[in-house]
Order: sequence, then C-alpha cells, then structure tokens
Amino acid sequence: MIWFYINWTISELTLCSTFAFLIKISKTMNYQIKKASIEDLDEAAELFNLYRVFYRQESDVEKGKAFLKERLLNNESDIFLVVVSGKAVGFVQLYKLFHYTKLQKQWLLSDLFVHPDYRGKGLSVALIDRSKQWCEETNACGLMLETEKTNDIGNTLYPRCGFKYDGLHNYYHWWK
Repeated sequence: MIWFYINWTISELTLCSTFAFLIKISKTMNYQIKKASIEDLDEAAELFNLYRVFYRQESDVEKGKAFLKERLLNNESDIFLVVVSGKAVGFVQLYKLFHYTKLQKQWLLSDLFVHPDYRGKGLSVALIDRSKQWCEETNACGLMLETEKTNDIGNTLYPRCGFKYDGLHNYYHWWK
C-alpha cells in the first residue's frame, strides 16, 4: 500500500477546484455532490459493491449495504455521492481520525470510486475537492489515504490533487 497525506494551502485548494471546474466544462458533465443519508443507501450500496469488486472482493450488495447502513446510522463515516442526471455514479467515504503531532482531527479518505462509465470526466477530482471542503467545514487538519501500489490511476490522481507521497513511514496491519 502507498500512503498519501495532504496539507494544502488555499491557492492549492483553489487550483484543484479550478482544475475540476475546467474538466467539468470541457467534458460538459453536469453533476452535483451531496452528503449521503440513509435514503441514499441503495444507490451507495451498489457503488460500494462495485468498488469492492474492483479490489478483488466477492460481490455481495446486501452485506455491503448492511455495512454502510451501520456506518451511517452510527455516524461513523461521512459519504458524499456524485450525482449525474439524478443517478449516483460515484462516492467518497471519509472516516474521522486524529493526528498525533498536529493534535487535530483529520479525515481518512478510505474509499473513492467512480463508475467506469463516468471516469475521465473530473468526477474523482470533484469528490476529492468536496472532501477538502469537508476538512474546512469540520476544522480538520487534512486528509490521508492509502492505495495499492498497482493503482496507477489513483497514484497519478492523488499527487495531481495536492497529496504528498509519504515515503517516511512504514504501515503495518494486524488481522485476527
């Protein structure tokens, strides 16, 4: 896994937002981004399932739906959906963490997905920009994320949006 963190200035945030706006205009893709609620669970679960399949997990919409429902009902994550022509076509899911040196809240950008039919239209950038806005709205110091080393699209996208590669840390996990 590769970890990125973000610590941006207003000019960098504006640049990434401007970039997303330019892509939106050039591709003539009209969209809106909304914070998901329990009423959006079915659409979010379908996208979440496709995301999990992308990461080589077995398809199970109902299990994913139960997982997302628990996150939403317990306020354990915040999900934003990108909607095109009334249909959710992508999402980002954020989890609250706390940064030990900055002594502030930060957000883990855990999941980012855009349906393959809607890729290349700036929607991932728009979801990242909305995540940055969420940091501002919630007084968080920034975002961090991890992605697989083989995720060429993500490993190109994240630095373009102001994320800095963190080669100073080793990340480990323990599963029971």
